[in-house]
Amino acid sequence: MAERLATAAATLRASAAAGAPSASRAARAGRAFFSNSSASPARARVALRAAPSRLPQKARAVRCAAAAAAAASDAAQLKAAREDIRELLRTTHCHPILVRLGWHDSGTYDKNIEEWPQRGGANGSLRFDVELKHGANAGLINALKLIQPIKDKYPGITYADLFQLASATAIEEAGGPKIPMKYGRVDVTGPEQCPPEGKLPDAGPSSPADHLREVFYRMGLDDKDIVVLSGAHTLGRSRPERSGWGKPETKYTKNGPGAPGGQSWTAEWLKFDNSYFKEIKEKRDQDLLVLPTDAALFEDPAFKVYAEKYAADQDAFFKDYAEAHAKLSNLGAKFNPPQGISLDD
Repeated sequence: MAERLATAAATLRASAAAGAPSASRAARAGRAFFSNSSASPARARVALRAAPSRLPQKARAVRCAAAAAAAASDAAQLKAAREDIRELLRTTHCHPILVRLGWHDSGTYDKNIEEWPQRGGANGSLRFDVELKHGANAGLINALKLIQPIKDKYPGITYADLFQLASATAIEEAGGPKIPMKYGRVDVTGPEQCPPEGKLPDAGPSSPADHLREVFYRMGLDDKDIVVLSGAHTLGRSRPERSGWGKPETKYTKNGPGAPGGQSWTAEWLKFDNSYFKEIKEKRDQDLLVLPTDAALFEDPAFKVYAEKYAADQDAFFKDYAEAHAKLSNLGAKFNPPQGISLDD
């Protein structure tokens, strides 16, 4: 399904660029430029015979240049899409899954790999079936279905940007901080460019703190980033049929909003605040979820410094969270233009 959606989007982008010279016209122009009007018939015949071997290479260069020029998202379409995302959030209460969609697209980044897109990160690869089927991405096909109509409406936006725009907007609309985002991420073009499975965190490893550091350090993040980003679990629920964790339903989730069921980390699981840290610290309510990786935040001495701080000071949590979320959303991305696009200029 995602491959067909990507093909349709590429066709729309190509239609939008129809005013540019075609590859064939460019190839003909190049051939004419290098021709010699005084050449003998024999030399002309040689030139004509050699042309087929040169033209495909020139045409490919033109197509590559056109693709690069069209890769950046359109700022006006991004702003309009943000309004549509806000309406989607108001009507479907899908804040948690949109946050997860953005995180899981960017969270495959490996700082030890320089080449794009082999290094993973925020490149839109999560739209392809092969990556959606990774165990850690269970259920994210539903997020893609929710925002695909917005992508269809605004073909001048890359998937990589749309995923991150949806994630940041969901945080802000749930009452969280303003995220200092930039846009212009380039999309990968095919499923063969998807990262291998196993790049994302596991909820129940044998050594939770070590596992978190292994995954997040690979992305170039540090202990503070690990703890503050974990605070986004103030939103959402864990569904055992998808992750293998949590209860089928609790007093906080049995009536929705949205599809009922699952187990949340906080009582008000559509409100972004610092209650996650308070609840994990106290562990007073059996209807609230505490994963091994959650508990590690107050068990590991280095993590605990930040977890205690955020449990006591929501302003500090919001400030550090906004910075870490923006950092995460940029991991591995290739921007066009290189400095990115701001929607707040």
